Amino acid sequence: MPLHYNSANEFFRKKFGCKIIKIPINGNFTCPNRDGTKGKGGCIFCSEKGSGDFLFPSNMPIAEQFEKTKEIMSKKWKSGKYMIYFQSFTNTYAPIEKLRKIFTEAADLKDVVGISIGTRPDCISDETINLLKELSEKLYITVEIGLQTSNEKSAVYINRCYSNTEFEKAMSLLNKANIDVICHIIFGIPGETEEDMLNSVKYAVNSGIKGIKIQLLHVLEGTKLAEIYKKTPFKILSLDEYCGLVAKAIALIPKDITVHRITGDGPKKILIEPKWTGNKKAVLNRLNKELDKYSKNLGLSAQTRLPG
Repeated sequence: MPLHYNSANEFFRKKFGCKIIKIPINGNFTCPNRDGTKGKGGCIFCSEKGSGDFLFPSNMPIAEQFEKTKEIMSKKWKSGKYMIYFQSFTNTYAPIEKLRKIFTEAADLKDVVGISIGTRPDCISDETINLLKELSEKLYITVEIGLQTSNEKSAVYINRCYSNTEFEKAMSLLNKANIDVICHIIFGIPGETEEDMLNSVKYAVNSGIKGIKIQLLHVLEGTKLAEIYKKTPFKILSLDEYCGLVAKAIALIPKDITVHRITGDGPKKILIEPKWTGNKKAVLNRLNKELDKYSKNLGLSAQTRLPG
């Protein structure tokens, strides 16, 4: 059996007593890294849909998006309750009146028990915190922050346009408000070593996060990263390399931190590299084998945790 970690499925079943189905919603937001406030073009790996490539159009009402996605999800999961995920762009980058309207509308949908809000640390204000605290009295609220890397040079390379200090400030505010944070980490940023990538995991863990998502860098058509890659191809992590990194990362994550993702997949129509991510089932099977191998090499059982 593979090295055990606290999966999102386990966490939600324990918290709510049933299957929790995450419903991605397009809230019609933009990003300060796109409109010129902090930068233009967004992070170099981000597609024109702001990581919301599988979402419905932003002009579709939230309730309609919810019902249509729920219908699609019902083919895989026949029953459960729902968590709304505001995924694309920066979902706290708007006047507080808009945030209150949109989040309240989502909270009032039938069988919704939680809302997860994807955003940037430089878009977390005291006003936003107060709204999140208010909402958390009615349902479970989490904030998802795309740290991606703790290496400041890499952050400049990917055009993240915020500092680690800003991340730490936002984490302090969110931790004080008892709002759970899920941190996104990307493996495979050009120029990063294994030590850099694992240091990003350690940095995130030490910041007080309650959840983490790990995935590898995708090169997608229409992004600045694709332009760079076509002009000067850089190293793409192989499946074996990625799986080995994930096993080492899992060993660094204490069990009280939920692992929400250990891989990701980009839209096949615009995916340039890594092509091996196109078969997600095969990737997950390979990851489980690597976690199993890592456990055995360390003489661990599936339920034993490495020190974090």
